[in-house]
Amino acid sequence: MIPPVDLPAGVRLPPEVRAAGAGAQQEYRAALSFERVLLGQLTKAMQATVPTDGEDGEDGGTSGTSAATQTYKNMLPGQMADALVAGGGIGLASDLVRSLRTGRP
Repeated sequence: MIPPVDLPAGVRLPPEVRAAGAGAQQEYRAALSFERVLLGQLTKAMQATVPTDGEDGEDGGTSGTSAATQTYKNMLPGQMADALVAGGGIGLASDLVRSLRTGRP
């Protein structure tokens, strides 16, 4: 049995998943959780490609990034992933559940 997965605030399961029962809901929640982790990793990788103050040599190499700014920058990928999932995601969860179900006997 799949353990329960907490979803970000504002995420509603699609009507067909809610109507399919508790097992289908757990499967979809697990797939949506995977989608959220993947989106978090993708946004983190994207953020790493953006130069921060001081990295491009504009200020003589001294970085003026405070601890608070760094904390917010570290939180950004997770918050973006939560917002994407709350907005319906990229469709990966639905595709995952569909492919898992067609592979079952």
